[in-house]
Amino acid sequence: MDKLMANKWFVRIASFVIAVLLFISANFELKSDKKSIGFSTSPDIATETIENVPVEVYYDMENLVVSGMPDNVDVTLKGAKALVTAAKNQRDFKVYVDLSDPNITIGSRTVTFKISDLNEKLVATIEPEYVEVNIQERVTKEFPVEAEYDPSALADGYSAEPPTVSPQTVKVTGAKETIEQISYVKAMIGLNKGVKETVNGKATVRALDRNLNNLDVVIEPASVNVTLPISIPSKTVKINAVQKGKAKDGIQIKSLSVNPKEVTVYGKEEDLKNINNINVDVDISKVTGNTELEVKLPQPDDVKKMSVSTVKVKVQTDHVVDEEEKEKEKEDQEQEEQIEPDEEEQTQEPQEQQEEEQEVAVESKKLTNLIIGITGLDENQEVEVEPKTTDITLMGASQYLKNITVNDIVVTADVSQLTEGKHDVPLSVKVPDNVEWELSSSTATVSITQKEET
Repeated sequence: MDKLMANKWFVRIASFVIAVLLFISANFELKSDKKSIGFSTSPDIATETIENVPVEVYYDMENLVVSGMPDNVDVTLKGAKALVTAAKNQRDFKVYVDLSDPNITIGSRTVTFKISDLNEKLVATIEPEYVEVNIQERVTKEFPVEAEYDPSALADGYSAEPPTVSPQTVKVTGAKETIEQISYVKAMIGLNKGVKETVNGKATVRALDRNLNNLDVVIEPASVNVTLPISIPSKTVKINAVQKGKAKDGIQIKSLSVNPKEVTVYGKEEDLKNINNINVDVDISKVTGNTELEVKLPQPDDVKKMSVSTVKVKVQTDHVVDEEEKEKEKEDQEQEEQIEPDEEEQTQEPQEQQEEEQEVAVESKKLTNLIIGITGLDENQEVEVEPKTTDITLMGASQYLKNITVNDIVVTADVSQLTEGKHDVPLSVKVPDNVEWELSSSTATVSITQKEET
């Protein structure tokens, strides 16, 4: 051991090893102390990209318009992980472009994005770093609005009148160059497929150039009220009753009368041109005497709908005498001729009275200017009738006609199933019993509109 201590190289090596151990020990204790109080000599570094950060633009908004500026940018932050995480979660920094210089000139220029309210220990990179914008004079101009719709959305056979817009004009604000490119200002009416009724709603207004491209402008108001009246062409035609089948023995059909006498049919205008009447078949094989039948009205193939689906047919009959009955009547007549005069006189009077009752004369009476009433009108609708009055001819025995006045007659048009627009409506009539009637016109034209809100 003494020899080793006497060796100078051994002493040197031992001293070096001891020095190294002391350094390591001291450095480990220092690091431990720093970590214990929250300090680190080499903190964790993190990098995070925050997408869709809004861009604020400062400029004279009353007199200028800036176009080409993106709404959002991406920001990449680098620094201590704790600071990066806090900035990403709180987003308390701003990305902006400053064009507030009052001496700024009109035209195109390249501007750089800036960031504020960010911790100075963080490094930020903005993507894109810069952008080319166009600065123009701000202009406001008034334009008329034109409503449009897709005609193919209408149900088959239906047509639309020109749409109405309220308000009829809008104010469009934008860059002067953009305003000068405006060729159309339109409001598109959205329609469901197969629409059959008048459409009321709102439509967004768009400004378009000559190639129908949308232009970046501000429109006030941004939407307008639109009304698209939708209806179907109509035509009023006569209803004819046609006998079908064979009458029973001893029954002869004297007449067939239909009520109503006319029907309004709806469909394409070119299809309605060929329809002048509708025949309704009446099966007389089961008729045994005067009667009234309710018969379904056939709908032609080209007709989309009709004002009535059934009609009432009044059947008048006569009794037919066959050869056997004629022979019997002849024998009865010969026996009556042999009856004593007194007995003949007794039977003659009731026979004459019966003949007088059978020969009661049918008269007619005309009443004019009967007001046409409306039934089934919605409380939110208004209606106009053309004509407002009609005339009626009554037919019957004089004792039934003489006391009838216009107050005893009710003429109405039912609009409960109708939409807004013009319609030809069949008239309904209520008259006293034992009286036939005929109107000067069996239909009236009604115009239905929506009440204006007050």
